[in-house]
Amino acid sequence: MAKSRRLLFISNGHGEDSIGAEIVRRLPPGFVVEAYPTLGGGHAYDGVCPVVGPRARLASEGSRVAAGTLARDVLTGGLATVPPGLAFLRRARAAYDHHVVVGDFVGVAGCFLAGIRGITYLDVYKTGYGRPYASLERWVIGRTCRTVFSRNAGLAATLAEAGIDARAAGNVMMDTIPAAEYDAAGRRSRPQAVTLLPGSRQDTAANFALQVDALAALPATLRPDLFLALADGIDPAVLAAASGLALEAPATGEAADLGRLVGRGLAVHASRGALANLLAVSDLVLSQAGTATIQALGSGRPVVTFTKPADRGKRFREEGRLFGEARLLAPADAAALSHLLASLLAAPQDIARLGAIGRERIGGPGAIDAIIASLGS
Repeated sequence: MAKSRRLLFISNGHGEDSIGAEIVRRLPPGFVVEAYPTLGGGHAYDGVCPVVGPRARLASEGSRVAAGTLARDVLTGGLATVPPGLAFLRRARAAYDHHVVVGDFVGVAGCFLAGIRGITYLDVYKTGYGRPYASLERWVIGRTCRTVFSRNAGLAATLAEAGIDARAAGNVMMDTIPAAEYDAAGRRSRPQAVTLLPGSRQDTAANFALQVDALAALPATLRPDLFLALADGIDPAVLAAASGLALEAPATGEAADLGRLVGRGLAVHASRGALANLLAVSDLVLSQAGTATIQALGSGRPVVTFTKPADRGKRFREEGRLFGEARLLAPADAAALSHLLASLLAAPQDIARLGAIGRERIGGPGAIDAIIASLGS
């Protein structure tokens, strides 16, 4: 009998963890897999594969939306998380047959410093519409990676010119939208539906409260069916308390059903791990998330995001070059956000047009099959 191949998946954030977990779920027999989620609890891997390595806890929780988060992480002890992580990676160097990094360049740099070579790198960060690979990044990638999967053909080409096996087989984010037992269609009763993505970090409850304030201000004739996609580790009771809603217990035995949050003229159907189910029946998405925003846009659902004064304008400008008109921005003000939502809900033809732009910009699925085939070779 052939010996099983030991893999270590290294990921750095909730969205990246969810991508890694879905790939692990789909691997054929013959692999023994462990995951090292470098940031946070790594709950996406629960029930999928064992989690190993030290957990880093940063003040920013890894988000770089707000200005000054990197400096704040350093000042609050973020650098202290680096030595334990590198020490673990050095021990992991010989413990696995292959290493897979899901995320941005930080994971590749960590492998380089730990002496791990020949890795597979799934770059889910660079889009091809923002900053290209810097010379140092190309140098480190070339000495650390066996294969790189990029989201953009132009990015892959720049690596290939440097002699790196880089491929653009599709957007793996679109292969890994979580689905579960959840009848979203059966919960529809109004002409339109909106999915809420309040995020996965410490400001999730505040984000949700503002989203609810905006929705409660909509004219009754425009109020849509509402769905809430909760990230792992987010308690719906906390969101209910923050928004002035009451949490009702699940009415079904569906695995993803978390009940409803009701009040203020709204009824929000909550679920976990069923984003694909929600996007399939929604017209529009109200989002403060990262990876899930991209998955919504790629599914043809326009996204409305609110911005705060402390947010990094550069980040939003770079994202805007990729998202185009499909991602709409409003200030973090309930009245302004409600006005934008009302204008969209009153114009279904605009929603359809913007959705088509998002689907074209993000790119389609197909990468996961290429990734799995590469891991087996």
